[in-house]
Amino acid sequence: VCDEAARKVLGHGAVSSTTAITMADLLRVIEGTKPSVSFDMLRLYERIADAYSRRSEKVVREEVIEKSRLTWDDVSGLDQVKQVLRESIEWPLAHPAVLTRYGIKVPKGVLLFGPPGCGKTYLAKVVASQANAHFLHVKGPELLTGTVGASEAKLRGLFDRARENAPCVLFFDEIDGLAGLRYGGQRRTELLTQLLTEMDGVEELRGVVVVAATNRPEDLDTAILRPGRFDRLIYVPPPDQVARTRLFEMELANKPLGPDVDCGRLAEITHGYSGADIVAICTAAAMDAVRETLSEGCEIPVTMKHLTERVRQTPPSISQERLAQYEQMRIALAR
Repeated sequence: VCDEAARKVLGHGAVSSTTAITMADLLRVIEGTKPSVSFDMLRLYERIADAYSRRSEKVVREEVIEKSRLTWDDVSGLDQVKQVLRESIEWPLAHPAVLTRYGIKVPKGVLLFGPPGCGKTYLAKVVASQANAHFLHVKGPELLTGTVGASEAKLRGLFDRARENAPCVLFFDEIDGLAGLRYGGQRRTELLTQLLTEMDGVEELRGVVVVAATNRPEDLDTAILRPGRFDRLIYVPPPDQVARTRLFEMELANKPLGPDVDCGRLAEITHGYSGADIVAICTAAAMDAVRETLSEGCEIPVTMKHLTERVRQTPPSISQERLAQYEQMRIALAR
């Protein structure tokens, strides 16, 4: 535009070397010049940029792609749960051709339920890592934020991103916040409908497995539990005695310990404790030793007394009554 305006001014005849190009000169050229990029091309560029940004999120957002390499050995106990997860998620994502050859129907969704602090989210991360799959993590209640229609659009975008980054585990934490009966209202109903549409939709979830977790399976809308949606319902219980022993060993491995520390005995006196409870006990006991170290001016190891005192002060976060309810739900939801 500027070059053309200069040429037109110079072409008007005798002008001095200081002749200025006026605003009127520029506007006349702009009016007679078509842009080199059409609106259709701009819209195309925007779609390409949007698709690229979704793919790029696996690099720049930790919540989308877990960089750490986790293994099943990082999970204490839960052998039966781990085997079901291997068969339901890891094998379909890592070896789809083998399952197809044998006519095995791959589950669309897997629901993990059980007490809080027992490793449901961690299990989902491990199985994604073992399948060499991307891990897309979203909390159900967070989808209910924003304006009307924005939640549904965000949910559609999550499924689009999962498809584009296949193989992918699309993980909905606290799914009861999205598909729970106690969260009433039109918005929840519309969002649940959108979720079911995505899972039932004509666009196949090839290379994508939907995994959800909840502490309150009794609150879930029955529509989401029908076969063809969440085909595997897996109870994740508190760690048994062997797993608790291993948890204490893992949590105390990087701490200075006294010779009297007995992880087997600690496991015996923490029946019904969750994995999160055990982590909290070890952390608090170590902090007690830190206080004594700073007070005495010499290193004080974590002793059995530190640990048993913290067990005494820390009741299990899961009541026996609630554990009995989970066991009843495990039987009722068994498939």
